[in-house]
Parts: sequence; structure tokens; C-alpha cells
Amino acid sequence: MRVKKLFFYILFSIICLPIFSQIGNSIFGFLNLPSSARMAALGGTNVSLYDHDLNFVFHNPALRSSKSDKIIDISISNYLADITFGTGIYAFSKGENMFSVGMQYVDYGKFDGRDEYDIQTGIFSARDMALYLSYARQVNKHLTLGGTLKPLCSVFETYTSVGAAIDAGLLYSDSASQFSAGFTIRNIGTQFKGYYSDEDGQHYEALPWNIELGISKKLAHAPFRFSLTLHNLQQWNLNYISTVEKQKINLNDTKTDDKPSFVDMAFRHAIIGVEFVPNNSFYVAASYNHRRMQEMAMDGFKTTSGFSFGAGVKLYRFRLGFALSQFQVGNFSYMFSVSSDLNDFGL
Repeated sequence: MRVKKLFFYILFSIICLPIFSQIGNSIFGFLNLPSSARMAALGGTNVSLYDHDLNFVFHNPALRSSKSDKIIDISISNYLADITFGTGIYAFSKGENMFSVGMQYVDYGKFDGRDEYDIQTGIFSARDMALYLSYARQVNKHLTLGGTLKPLCSVFETYTSVGAAIDAGLLYSDSASQFSAGFTIRNIGTQFKGYYSDEDGQHYEALPWNIELGISKKLAHAPFRFSLTLHNLQQWNLNYISTVEKQKINLNDTKTDDKPSFVDMAFRHAIIGVEFVPNNSFYVAASYNHRRMQEMAMDGFKTTSGFSFGAGVKLYRFRLGFALSQFQVGNFSYMFSVSSDLNDFGL
């Protein structure tokens, strides 16, 4: 019970922090993309849902469950234009020590290179990639701790960047009440090599670090599970000013008064998810991400960009998942996941 109280104390303390920093530029932003179809359906991130799904380790290493031993999972999604991203992960254990090895990538496709005189210089590609080396251990009946080391690499034509980050997370779970809570600090790290150098040396950028806190609760007498995830708790101001708005400000030499209210800003930190889970072989999920909805709002154009949907089913020895989300106004992104337990094949 003390651990449960600790989570609510952390929640209260973080929300009350007087942090009002502005959103800054960061590198390796692909680390905040959803790791699977189920995660996309739940709004992009979830740090508290504790079951067999191995993909949740990408968002909180403490969500590594003994039920996910020898599970292999692959996910892929179309993003914007011809960009694709995806993940792959495998889990194994040594005694009470639970390990998982995964990777995350974004493939931006191939480009026609040209110089300042419009002369073709060849075809080049652009990719981002991260390797996940995760460890978790159950401390007692309710508490699990976990950590992840992430070597990072980005290649854009002849420009490359190398870095590393770590995630640290903890999980409280109570199977009797079907309640779980998670806390994680993600993407704490640095660049070892920047994309370019100038007279001051290597040009380094910050990583998109993120503090997240979440709770999940399954109803006792109905097949529904609800999740609330609070993200970017390290900064209060998540207001986004579009390029068009910046141009208006510069031309008029005035600042816009169209600022989010306190309630609006508070909800930009929250993602609400719900799942219909009649059994362990089937689910339907939906979520609402208020920040995404507000950032993609356009005058005179209605959008459902804040909502995501998905479903999953187990067929024979495979679990299949599908999700539908919007990362751009008017365009849908589809994500597919397939996983299998190698124990079912006698491996």
C-alpha cells in the first residue's frame, strides 16, 4: 500500500513543479513514436499497462513481464509521404533477471541529390535507428524496476550523428484489484557526434527527454480497461506556434494573444485510453490525445487527429494488431504488428 501511495505522491509533486520552460529543439525525435499497433491505438505512449505485450518495454522498461519470455514482435507503419517506421523486439530471462533486445528505425526513403547548379550528384538515403538493451527485475510482489540503454544513430546523406540514451522506469501492479501504475524517465542522454562542426567545434543538440506517469485499471465486472498517461511532465508549456503564426508575429511585430488556457494546457499533458478486452486473445482500443488534436487544429477544417483506434486478435500461434492514427491533418497512418511466442513452437 505504501508503494501505491508513493505513485500518487510523485504525481502530485511533478504536477506542482513550477516548470514553465518553452519547447526547445531536440534531436532523435523518432524515439517518441509509438512502438506498436496497440501503442498507437492507445494514443502513442503508455507506461502503466502490464500484461503479455512486450512492446510496452519501449516506453517503460519495467513493463517487462515474465509472460513475455521468448516472445518476438515486429511492427511497421506508414508515416508521412513515403516515410516508414517500425520496431522489432525479443525477450529472454536468466533466473529472475528479465532481458529484452529491440530496435527502432525510421526510413525516410531515397532522394535525388543535386548541387547548387541543379546538377544531379546521385541518389542518397536517410535513416534513424536506435538499439534497445533492456533489463528488468521484480523487487517484490507488486514492484518492478527496469532500465534501458539505447545506442543511437542517424544518417542523412553524408551527415551522420551518433549518441546514446537511457530509460529508467518502475511499475506498481496489483493483480487482485487489476490496477497498475508506472513511472518512467525516457531519453536521458547526449550526442557523441553531431551532424556538423563549426568554428566552435561539434554542434550538439538536446535529446527529447520525457517524464511520464500513468495508471491503468480494469473493471472488476466488465471487460473494459482504462488508462491515463501524463507525458512531458518536465515542462508545463506545450504550446505550439505554427510557421504561419510565426510569420504573422514577425510581420506585425506583435505577439499573439491566442494562448491556451490553464485547463487546455493541463490536458495537453494527458492521453486517455480505453480497451475492450473480453479475453486474452482479443482487444479493441481507442484513445484521445489532446495535444495532438490541438496542434493539428485548422481554421475551417474539422479533424479527428486526436483520436486513435485499433484492434488485435490471436490467430493460431500469432498475435496480430492494427491501428489507425493521424500524424498529419487529413491523412491517416496505419500500423501493423505481429508477435509470436517461440515456446509455442518448442523453441
